[in-house]
Amino acid sequence: MGKARSAAKDTAAGGIAARAGAWSARHRWAAVGIWVLFVVLAMGLGSAVGRVDVKDSQQLSGEVGTAMRIVEEAELEEPAGESVLIQSDTEGTTSGDPEFRRAVEAVMTAVEGTGDVAAVTSPYDTGTISKDRRSALVQFTLRGDPDSASERVEPVLKAVAGVQDEHRGLVIEEIGSASMNKTFEDAFGDDFKQAELSAVPVALGILLIAFGALVAALLPVALAITAILATMGLMGVVSHVQPMSETANSVMLLVGLAVGVDYCLFYLRREREEREAGHDPQTALRIAAATSGRAVVVSGVTVCVAMAGMLFTGLAEFEAMGLASLMVVAVAMVGSVTVLPALLSLLGERVEKGRVPLIGRLKRGGVNGESRFWRAVLARVLRRPKLSLVLAVGLLVAIAAPAVGMKTQNLTLDQEFGDSVPIVRTYERLNAAFPGGADPAEVVVKADDIDAAPVRRAIADFRERAVSSGASQGPVEVVTHAKENIAIIDVPLVGGSDQERAEKSLDLLRDEVRPQTLGKVAGVEAPISGQVAGSKDFNDQIVGAVVPVFAFVVVFAFLLMLLCFRSLTIAVTSIVLNLLSVGAAYGILTAVFQHGWGASLVGAEGVGAIISWLPLFLFVILFGLSMDYHVFVVSRIREARMRGRTTRDAIAHGVVTTAGVVTSAAVIMVAVFAIFGTLSMQSMKQMGVGLATAVLIDATIIRGVLLPAVMALLDDRNWYLPRWLRWLPDLTHDESAVAPPPPASSRAEEEPERIRV
Repeated sequence: MGKARSAAKDTAAGGIAARAGAWSARHRWAAVGIWVLFVVLAMGLGSAVGRVDVKDSQQLSGEVGTAMRIVEEAELEEPAGESVLIQSDTEGTTSGDPEFRRAVEAVMTAVEGTGDVAAVTSPYDTGTISKDRRSALVQFTLRGDPDSASERVEPVLKAVAGVQDEHRGLVIEEIGSASMNKTFEDAFGDDFKQAELSAVPVALGILLIAFGALVAALLPVALAITAILATMGLMGVVSHVQPMSETANSVMLLVGLAVGVDYCLFYLRREREEREAGHDPQTALRIAAATSGRAVVVSGVTVCVAMAGMLFTGLAEFEAMGLASLMVVAVAMVGSVTVLPALLSLLGERVEKGRVPLIGRLKRGGVNGESRFWRAVLARVLRRPKLSLVLAVGLLVAIAAPAVGMKTQNLTLDQEFGDSVPIVRTYERLNAAFPGGADPAEVVVKADDIDAAPVRRAIADFRERAVSSGASQGPVEVVTHAKENIAIIDVPLVGGSDQERAEKSLDLLRDEVRPQTLGKVAGVEAPISGQVAGSKDFNDQIVGAVVPVFAFVVVFAFLLMLLCFRSLTIAVTSIVLNLLSVGAAYGILTAVFQHGWGASLVGAEGVGAIISWLPLFLFVILFGLSMDYHVFVVSRIREARMRGRTTRDAIAHGVVTTAGVVTSAAVIMVAVFAIFGTLSMQSMKQMGVGLATAVLIDATIIRGVLLPAVMALLDDRNWYLPRWLRWLPDLTHDESAVAPPPPASSRAEEEPERIRV
């Protein structure tokens, strides 16, 4: 039986990690060389094959995706459209006044004079004059590739600004796809890149405090960076099957830095702890491989499963993010249990080189990585576990309560950026003067013969009914591409930037106007897209993906916990605790960004809604990352219990000995995520605040109070596995691989044990 059990253990997660660590320690240079070769080859291969990015038509299924696909298949390149708003500041001045007319002519002359525009139209010819006759639009397109239009719009913007200087009594401002993209790139592109770059020095600084030595602090950062570089190369290869995106790249960097540092931190701190306890370096490394190495593998597999949940959304952007995150977690996990042991074996005591004088002295004052603070907290929690449970759950439920009324939508321009950039004010003025004009619905009409009489009549009827139905106030514009048999109809929606009202107008077009006009002509396709349609369809698709994604992640995480701890109780409590953590994050997001409670404290605004992709994204990311801490803490508790401690002693030992590393890991994550909360974009603020607060709650209330209280109340039932489940494979780690603790007599002399945060 013993031999059979040992053989079974060899295939377990603990066995894999232990054997990988042992091999790497014996073949140090080979392990390091293989890792470097892997990173270089991955980067080279990715560079050679290039990266395929998600196309617009792949972003969404439904009408919006169909419309984009029709345009792409016809190889239509719609030029970047721009408008110049001319608006009087006073009620007395109207579009018919000489001063107003001179301004319109000056704008047309100025933009034509740049040589970069085409199809310049006068508002007096097109009727793009507001009802109060105080606003008018000069419209034109930019020459050249629309994808690079933002790089060529600067001369046109300067020309318009020159006209504004000459007509101080009027507001003359340009807005359009190219000018908006340029403004955002200038205002936030460098900001966002700086946030990504500053994450590394922030993590390194916190690790310096955690370890008190430069070499020890550099190891986790170096592994995380190499894992990220390798994954970037792999993304290029994989993108030929599953297209990637810049968003997926940013998310991969964020997740890679978080888990790469965490995994190394767990491993390195355990190896350090065992050496401080008196074990020789070889034994300390073996113990770290069998314990923290196993926890890294279990945690990594769990995070990969969580990230794989994004593949069930049916949204190309989410699928790209999920696959990129899954890859970087897998690479970081493999690196942590292979190259890290090799580096630790090579460095030996030199891992303590580069000590920071003051911090180094403070670190040498501790034993076994234990925390005075958490020992004091644990003493109170374990003394009154029922009260601690009630208080912790009550607090989390109260924090999560606002999430019941969570409203999600794609943020409009003014919601996303507030008053932080001038073009937002132009957007608001344009929407006020021409409701829906800034974000019109776009109807893509495809027919066998777009010039056929029935099709022309249907398009004319659609234009008339779009206004008479109340869906639009006009003007409804049609651009026909006869060669491709496609017509594109722009319909300004009543409601403008008010998403709810605009969606009602969209529903009128889709459900009433279109069926009564274009829908009556055989062979005609007329999907309706645009910003409002994209937001609505995206939100609907996200809502539809919630159940399958939640079910997949929860069920597989439950099964992994069941297999890796051989305890039905641990599996159930793991899921419940993680759901409480996610619920609390949702509550904080809703309270701050939807209701505006304390929004100013984080430099945010109460925008009235949560960006539609964030709840599902947060669930997947948080469910995966919180398992890092959970697996690490529970593994340590189980290890102590299997070595003969009582359940309460095991809980106290497990929590206080892991508190230092969990605190360090959490501080790094909170700091990195908080950087994104400082950006001016509301969606990035929401993501940063949501992730940072959730990790903080998870590492404190959940792991420090709720988990020990629940486990103390359950006592030996924590390790309950029904007879009918005992056939499951044993993936627990072999406690015999862990050297016994110091003799009881020597431990008795340590009263109280010296501990560190």
